[in-house]
Amino acid sequence: MGNEQNTWQARRSGAAPARPGDLRNPWQRDRARILHSAAFRRLQSKTQIMNIGENDFYRTRLTHSLEAAQIGASLINQLAHSGTDSTRALLPDENLMEALCLAHDIGHPPFGHGGETALNYKMLGSGGFEGNGQTFRIVGCLEAYHAEHGMDLTRRTLLGLLKYPVLTPDSERPSEDMPKSLSKWKPTKAVFTADAELLDWVLAPLSTSDRERFQEVDTLTNSPWLRAKHKSFDASLMELADDIAYGVHDLEDAVVTGNLNRSQWLAFMQPIFSELPADLRALMLELEQQLFSEVHHLRKNAIGAMVNIFVTAVQIAEVLPDTEQPLIRMNAILPAAERILLNGLKAVVFEYVINQPAIQQLRYRSQSMLLNLFSAFHAEPERLLPRNTRARWQHASEHGGTVAADRVLCDYIAGMTDDYAEHMYKRLFI
Repeated sequence: MGNEQNTWQARRSGAAPARPGDLRNPWQRDRARILHSAAFRRLQSKTQIMNIGENDFYRTRLTHSLEAAQIGASLINQLAHSGTDSTRALLPDENLMEALCLAHDIGHPPFGHGGETALNYKMLGSGGFEGNGQTFRIVGCLEAYHAEHGMDLTRRTLLGLLKYPVLTPDSERPSEDMPKSLSKWKPTKAVFTADAELLDWVLAPLSTSDRERFQEVDTLTNSPWLRAKHKSFDASLMELADDIAYGVHDLEDAVVTGNLNRSQWLAFMQPIFSELPADLRALMLELEQQLFSEVHHLRKNAIGAMVNIFVTAVQIAEVLPDTEQPLIRMNAILPAAERILLNGLKAVVFEYVINQPAIQQLRYRSQSMLLNLFSAFHAEPERLLPRNTRARWQHASEHGGTVAADRVLCDYIAGMTDDYAEHMYKRLFI
């Protein structure tokens, strides 16, 4: 057990466990590296759903990540009290859980998923772009903590950040200069081929058969892309915390800002409530009264109660029963009824907030800005890029060719905040 523990606590650099006198465990050190990183700070000026600056109430990527971390810690606490001895032995340290939740969105580019799709379009033929893949790249390669290994996090932390532990398939560059619609260019959920060595290092402790099972994929219908079928135990907990934070807390934003009213809620949610057991349906009908109340503390109570529904329902399931490694054999899941409810909450937010014309018009504008920024830097990198990025671009161009050079451009633009991207666009084009 000791050797296995050392394997998952290892860092790619092989660095000494700690500085003299440092009594923190490896997960506390990982959490600190994430919390003090530039990539984490930039989340304060990155879109969650609605554009930053339009209302001072709703969440940014930073506040969303903090709330996800708190929910992740609650999930650990719940399972520590309700789980079996084997479950408790498998649970990640609470600091590790918080580290995963704090870091899970740091790869998202400016302007949310709209920006992600725009960058993926510009990177077709050069490895594509996807926010989770960029998170893995930032913590393992880019963040300036170690000369070569980014934050140089432990292997188990890196495994927990791998929502999609497979490599992006090759894609051809589109023939047209500008897309008529970006909707068909949504990214593959995968790790970039540029980071294949890092992925191999993370998965090195797995047996050949375990790795083959863990990296199984589904090919998406009417699409050349694929999606990984499996994730590790820690990643399943992180994703569940993310889903709860998104489904419940973004619902609160939608109600408070007036984007979702009670009649819309009823029309959308009643078919979903009909699928729930009687006790859960009755509880949600009671919480609905509070959710749309004008009394603030009642609405806050409803939000807390909804989070509690999901946290207290969490279960551990064997998702890859034929594998040897418990970290990939087990996942945290929600029972069917709670999963239907959570998916419903996410869907109502999508329908009445994300999918409304005003938000989609802003998304279109933001995507156009990123497309034009990428085109400008791609056309004249030595003239327009900042000095440090220009040096990276020149090195990549000389040693890796166009694909490696394009990845440097993508890293630069993906790292921008919403405010910085808009400022840069105005500087270049207005």
